[in-house]
Amino acid sequence: MSPVNPSTRKLTSVRTTNSQDLQKAAEDFRYLLNRGYPRRAALELVGNRYQLTSDHRHLLHRGVFSDPDSASRREKIVPAKRIQGKDLVIDGYNVIITIEAGLSARPLVLADDGVIRDISGLSGNFRKTEKTEEALRLIVEVIRRIRPRQTLFLFDAPISMSGNLAHQVRACLEKERLLGDAKAVKVPEKILIGFPGVVATSDTAIIDQSQEVFDLAGHIIRSIHPPNLICWRGERGGRTKC
Repeated sequence: MSPVNPSTRKLTSVRTTNSQDLQKAAEDFRYLLNRGYPRRAALELVGNRYQLTSDHRHLLHRGVFSDPDSASRREKIVPAKRIQGKDLVIDGYNVIITIEAGLSARPLVLADDGVIRDISGLSGNFRKTEKTEEALRLIVEVIRRIRPRQTLFLFDAPISMSGNLAHQVRACLEKERLLGDAKAVKVPEKILIGFPGVVATSDTAIIDQSQEVFDLAGHIIRSIHPPNLICWRGERGGRTKC
């Protein structure tokens, strides 16, 4: 696949500083990735050239990918209407933290591969808040509407209070009479990767090894219209709305 001309994508953001340099950096980063440069080395090269902050480098890391990688992931993404009757597994903290970012107006990025991601890097320092309760309510509401056959939530056991959060989710599912379960496991990836159903996550490593992926957090965030959603727009494959 030939690389996209860098000028065909534009970065639009709200309350994002140095957007012109960031746009140019994204174009250069994508250009290098399309030519096979190692991701880490390409990011360091572009970050140094444009003197990007660590936050802006993280934004590029979370939002910019080579065209082949983006195309491959987009092919795996399924819309909500195609989940009815299928088994659904949810990458618990990944989805909840992303939704919390949208509810809290923290920066989010609509990436080249069509997936919405947070750029806060809070997973290891997760603390349950009122936003967590709201995120869970929104997730359960979506599950009730899209009607998967059953739903499994997975939480990282090493993160504090994961067992309690899993217990709360089980209670929510039971209250809403939704078939499913929630577990705190040591390595959720062992279940997420190769799951015989639809996987809800924005984790690129898991997406790359899954057959069908649902951007559950992105589905919810699109209905919230968060102010800090940074969007990569490309002419190839159509324009993506934030």
